[in-house]
Amino acid sequence: MHRNEVAAQPTQAVAPAQPLTARYWARFINTLAWFAAVGRALLRLAARTTVSSVKQVRRSRRLYVMDIASASLALGAAFFLRYGFDAMSSRPELAWALVTTGPQYILACALAFPIAGLYARDWRYCSVSDLRSILQAVLISSAALVLMSFFANRLQDMPRSVVPLEALLLTAFLSASRLSFRLDELALRPTRRQPVAEDSAGQIPTLLVGSGHAADLYLRALRRDPHCNHKPVGCLEVTPEHTDMTLRGIPILGALSDFDRVVSELSESGQVPRHVVFTEALSTFGEGAEDVVRRAEARGMTVSRLTQITELKSAKQESRFELRSIELTDLLERPQAALDNEAILRLVRGRRVLITGAGGSIGSELTLQVAAREPAELILVENCEYNLYAIDMELGERYPGVKRTANLCNVRRANRVNDVFARYRPELVFHAAALKHVPMVELNPCEGVLTNVIGTMNVANAARRFKVQAMVQVSTDKVVNPTSVMGGTKRLAELYCQALDLHCLKKGSGPRFMTVRFGNVLGSSGSLIPLFKRQIAKGGPLTVTDPRMTRFFMTIREAVELTLQASAYGLEGEIGKGEIFVLDMNEPIKIIDIAKRMIRLAGLTPGKDIDIEIIGLRPGEKLYEELFDSNEQRITSPIPGVLGAIPNAVPLATLKEMFARLKLFAELGDQTMVFAIMNSLIPGFDKHSPEGTAGGQPFDGEDAALDADSAHLSEDVLQAALASLRRGPPSTPLPM
Repeated sequence: MHRNEVAAQPTQAVAPAQPLTARYWARFINTLAWFAAVGRALLRLAARTTVSSVKQVRRSRRLYVMDIASASLALGAAFFLRYGFDAMSSRPELAWALVTTGPQYILACALAFPIAGLYARDWRYCSVSDLRSILQAVLISSAALVLMSFFANRLQDMPRSVVPLEALLLTAFLSASRLSFRLDELALRPTRRQPVAEDSAGQIPTLLVGSGHAADLYLRALRRDPHCNHKPVGCLEVTPEHTDMTLRGIPILGALSDFDRVVSELSESGQVPRHVVFTEALSTFGEGAEDVVRRAEARGMTVSRLTQITELKSAKQESRFELRSIELTDLLERPQAALDNEAILRLVRGRRVLITGAGGSIGSELTLQVAAREPAELILVENCEYNLYAIDMELGERYPGVKRTANLCNVRRANRVNDVFARYRPELVFHAAALKHVPMVELNPCEGVLTNVIGTMNVANAARRFKVQAMVQVSTDKVVNPTSVMGGTKRLAELYCQALDLHCLKKGSGPRFMTVRFGNVLGSSGSLIPLFKRQIAKGGPLTVTDPRMTRFFMTIREAVELTLQASAYGLEGEIGKGEIFVLDMNEPIKIIDIAKRMIRLAGLTPGKDIDIEIIGLRPGEKLYEELFDSNEQRITSPIPGVLGAIPNAVPLATLKEMFARLKLFAELGDQTMVFAIMNSLIPGFDKHSPEGTAGGQPFDGEDAALDADSAHLSEDVLQAALASLRRGPPSTPLPM
């Protein structure tokens, strides 16, 4: 480019250089801002830590004061251990060193203990891992003591050996104060030779299977639970190598193969186990676990397994109370009866068995237990379609090899009942179909008569006509001195089966007709246990009719097993002809005690978490039930777990004639006549229709005028029905 052109171009402006001092000032300001930000963050952190520490100390102020006192004691003890009492008395400089150092040390501990997190945990649940916090607190406080003494007087007044002694003593004191929260685990437990006051304690003797980590956690949890209902009395292991050792004070009594010996020894010492708990999955224990389960169930013990910690549940809950599984045998406070399984097997194996009410609570359990004992065929009779479907599906899943037929049948219909008997020719009949809910039958007495009385008569007549070997009727303790319609109808059913049994005995041929009577069944549909469960799930209150009310209780399984056992002995040994088999249910239990126990089993406190409300007796209910009627003769029975009762028999001809009337008036809905017939057949039974009603319909003036004609019409219909019965099954409907 030419020189003149270069000269002609405009010159660019050059910014003056920034002074060096200004750059330094900018960096200095940035550094100050950074330090200020860090300082503010540290101050905020320190403020939060201080506030948190103050809250923790305030919450644990007693423990904090105890720790400061322990620190003072540790420092003083360290001086005296190092120099002895004589030296401390003769050398004033040592006492002066303790006096001058003590406040500094206490101040250091007062700051170090909260910083180390000594009050940030609940020491009721302390463990060995929490020793780290104590060591941190001791290290910080000791280091602070050394630093303060160094800057004050270059450690001239602080003996060097005092620091480690003080640290050791302080560690021991702090640990001891924390272990005081766990004194409950140091409490002595009774040995296996010491009897347990089971009734006063209200606890259930429990035998554990397994002594590993899960068992340790379970025992630790039981010790901390103030409402614990289970009392471990011993442990079993897979092998006998740990025998005569203990797990948290509970003796390990033997191996799985020693189950019978261990139970016998515990029984001799007054600690009969009622519950066997597997602390781990049964597969962990090998083949011996199944043998333990069989032996325990044969002795009437409840068998269960601990839920593992890893078995998590959904966090979404529909109610505020999460209910754990309730063992119904825990509510009975007694062991279940032992069984003669061989006798039951001989009763069922290879026979065609018909069960009415097969889908009900008792009927379904009866069906499953019969299916487990190899019948030739199961004939299911059920009036409810869904219940029949459900039990049929369950049988298909659990016992696919058992031949079965599902029959939708109402036992009120004699023709349909006869058709089922004619088609399948059963050899053994269990009659469990009935209306059992006392208030419902009280409101619908005619329906109760048709099902409980006429239905039983139809089944019994079919059993006799088609020559079954035995019919077993399931009865109830409400037949004893009955006050309810349900109890009265079941009483009539008992009388009919007794009359047939005596009739066949007199003839020397025919089926056995046996009746098994027992009390309330825990867990059955319509019983109080499902009701209480629902009420607890809703947060209460639990409704109890009267605080004095008592009932006899059994589990469904126990009732069915004893029914089978009584039937087996009765048929095989020709026992109890004309008698009622009464299951031994021990002493009655107060309903309010059942309610309280269920609340505790749910992990709650009666009267605090869940209230109990007294609502008064319902129609037909009694304060207490009985197993034997005043008109019955009570006898001993050779059947284990079973008692005997001999009622005053009613002639079969009388019952047939009266049942024909009863059926007719029940179908007409005439409650007045139904109650009159029941009153005449059952001594002490006194039921009447509400004043001014008949058949559940109120009278008005015109109806009252026709009352006499109605009575004559009923009598005419009755005579026609009796004549028809003498001729045989009617071919046309009865005149109405």
